[in-house]
Amino acid sequence: MLWLAVLFVLPFYVILSVALGTVHPIFLSPLPVWQPWYWSTEHVRDAVGKIVGPDAFLQPVFLRTFLYVAAATTLCIVIGYAVAYYVARYGGKRRTLFLVLLIAPFWISYLMRMVAWQGLLQGDGYVNRLLTATHVLGEPYNWLQGRPITVILALVYGYIPYMILPLYGQLDRIGQNLLEAGRDLGASPLRTFFRVTLPLSKQAILAGTVIVALPMFGDYYTNDLVGSPKTSMIGNIIDDAVNSTGQGPEAAVFVLILMLILLVPLLYYLRSTAKAMGSA
Repeated sequence: MLWLAVLFVLPFYVILSVALGTVHPIFLSPLPVWQPWYWSTEHVRDAVGKIVGPDAFLQPVFLRTFLYVAAATTLCIVIGYAVAYYVARYGGKRRTLFLVLLIAPFWISYLMRMVAWQGLLQGDGYVNRLLTATHVLGEPYNWLQGRPITVILALVYGYIPYMILPLYGQLDRIGQNLLEAGRDLGASPLRTFFRVTLPLSKQAILAGTVIVALPMFGDYYTNDLVGSPKTSMIGNIIDDAVNSTGQGPEAAVFVLILMLILLVPLLYYLRSTAKAMGSA
């Protein structure tokens, strides 16, 4: 309880006090109001009006974020499941090596990895050279000129290990006798997968989805490095508000709105997990 109070409750109260507070009249820095009876909803109304309503110029950013996160999470599930399944079922004595190779990129700074992708995706970078040499593209593609596909693939690259590891842990625990029982009952390998393996790995899929999707919603650094203002996400809006004079309370309101959005999938995951544990 002390851990939660120090690392969650107190910071959350600070954000709430800033969102419902005011701004210094001279320096325009945020002034949190600690007494709830003095809280004002002025900045809340202003921020919400930028998301919904006739002047909702930030609405496309929120819709774009949902689209990017949904696409990136889906790719993480598809690719991550295939990799985790292969390592769990066919890794053999090389499982440890495969897992080390999956985790190895985390030994390098995220900034350096994204900067490396900037070099790879330049007009004369190795990606364009390979695609033009193999005639996949007729001419170099402008990957770094605000392309949604670039941002989505960068999100997948940055977060996919968080999807692979829980999937691998669950798939590795599925007993071989269950799969053999499905085959003994006349099920094909594909039918066995959909009737046995996939249902037993549902909780791992949900866990991986929560682990990768929630931080994607607040991610702003990836888009700063490989995107442009045309591909801005919610995290970029919060970052811009934090670094803009006089917009501290508005940034806090956006953080609260994002927390409310992320609370929905988190509650669903907790409910699903509790239900699965109850039926076990």
